[in-house]
Amino acid sequence: MSASQEQLEKMKLRQNYRNVWHTDLMRSITADTSYCCFSCFCGPCVSYLLRKRALYEDMSRYTCCAGYMPCSGRCGESKCPEFCLCTEVFCCFGNSVASTRFLLQDEFNIQTTQCDNCIIGFMVCLQQLACICSIVACLVDSDEINDASQALNCLADIVYCLVCSCMQTQHKVEMDKRDGKFGPQPMAVPPAQQMSRFDQPYPPNVGQPAYGGYPPGAQPPQAQGYPPAAYAPTVGQPAYGGYPPAAQPPETQGYPPAAYPPPGYPAPGYQR
Repeated sequence: MSASQEQLEKMKLRQNYRNVWHTDLMRSITADTSYCCFSCFCGPCVSYLLRKRALYEDMSRYTCCAGYMPCSGRCGESKCPEFCLCTEVFCCFGNSVASTRFLLQDEFNIQTTQCDNCIIGFMVCLQQLACICSIVACLVDSDEINDASQALNCLADIVYCLVCSCMQTQHKVEMDKRDGKFGPQPMAVPPAQQMSRFDQPYPPNVGQPAYGGYPPGAQPPQAQGYPPAAYAPTVGQPAYGGYPPAAQPPETQGYPPAAYPPPGYPAPGYQR
C-alpha cells in the first residue's frame, strides 16, 4: 500500500470517530480569546508549543509532520528534533497545524463536525480561487484583473490566518481537557488495582454482615438454641424431645414380643 493510499484510509477511518472537540471552530474564539489572539499574531510559535505538548513534552516521539507526510521519518528527526520542529512550523506552517490536528484526532477518536468541515473547505476553496486569479492576472495584462487578484489574495490570507488561529485554539482547549484543567480527567489512566491477599479480610457482600461480627441487636445462630422454638416438625415425624409422643422407644418395650413366633411357624417337619 502506497503512502497516499494509507493516508486516504486514515481519512476514511476518522469519519467513524464518535468523540467531538470540546469546542468547535466557531466558538473557539470565545473559549480562549487571549490564546486565539496570540496564535493569530504568532502562529509558528504556537504551533511549536502545541506539537510539543501533544507529544507530552517528549521530543523523542517527534517525527516530521507527525508521520502524516511522505517525508516523515526521513529528515533526521531523531538527531535534533527541536530544530526539525522549528523548521517544520516556519517552513510548512499549514502542514504543522494539520498534523497536530490529526495527531489529536487519532489519539482521542475525535471527529470533525460538519460546521468545521465547511469552514476548512471554504478556506481551501478561497485559496485555490485566489491562486487561479493570480495566474490569470499574470497571463492577461489588465489592471482590473490584477487588482481583483490582489484583493482576493488578501482575503484568502486573512481567512487562512483566522481559521488557523481558531484551529490552534481548539487544539489547546482540547489538551486542557486532556490534562484535567476543566475538572477530573475523563480519559486518565485508571489507577492500578490492589492485588488480593490472604491476610486481608474479604469485603462482605451488600446486605450481609462482615466477617467476625453479626448485625447489631441479633445473636449468631449458635446462641439462639437449636432447633428454634418455632421450628415445625415435618408432617408424620415426631417432635424433638420424645419418640414417639406418650410412648417409650422400641428398646424399652421388650423383645421379642409376647406373641412371637406366630401360630403355625415353624412348619411341621422343620428341624432347627
